[in-house]
Amino acid sequence: MSTLSPLAPSARRSPLHRQRPGAKLLGLLGFGVLVVAVPGWIPALTALAIGLALALVAGLGIRRLARVLRTFALVGVLLFAFQSWQHGWERGVEVVAGLLALILAASAVTASTAIDDMLDTVVWALGPLRPLGVAPERVALTFSLTIRSLPLAVEVARETRAAARARGLDRSLRAFAVPFVLRMVAHARDTGAALHARGLGDD
Repeated sequence: MSTLSPLAPSARRSPLHRQRPGAKLLGLLGFGVLVVAVPGWIPALTALAIGLALALVAGLGIRRLARVLRTFALVGVLLFAFQSWQHGWERGVEVVAGLLALILAASAVTASTAIDDMLDTVVWALGPLRPLGVAPERVALTFSLTIRSLPLAVEVARETRAAARARGLDRSLRAFAVPFVLRMVAHARDTGAALHARGLGDD
């Protein structure tokens, strides 16, 4: 496959680009474990700084970083408000900073790794589980569809919000959520129909 996906790595060859996909996935897993296992708002802010540094090293750029932050903004504000109300502002900072750190680190991995290389790594890693009934190729396909759906979800959310704003309903959760869910469900059905037409999922 030579076509680049929306999350394909940039042309820049950073130290992250030169690492093996498996090493980056293991590093991302370890980073996630540390973010969850080490409590406190200061470690969370430290993790956020590391995630931001990784994203910049991977070559995301200011515009792509701003897009990630805009997408996360609403969820982040709601999470911070809820956690601060329940447990204090320190917990709010810890949860929001930790989650954003993981998003930035994952973005750095996807920006510095070709999708095909990542999927090959997933298939190789799951190979020993074949005797247990695991189909590595199907898992990799699911992984691929999930990754490729993320940019679509962001774009659909942006278009739906713009349409609600044009109707003067920018503060209406229903005006945003209902069209967004319907469009994403329609996309999932179309994807399922396309896979079925190619004989996938029949067994």
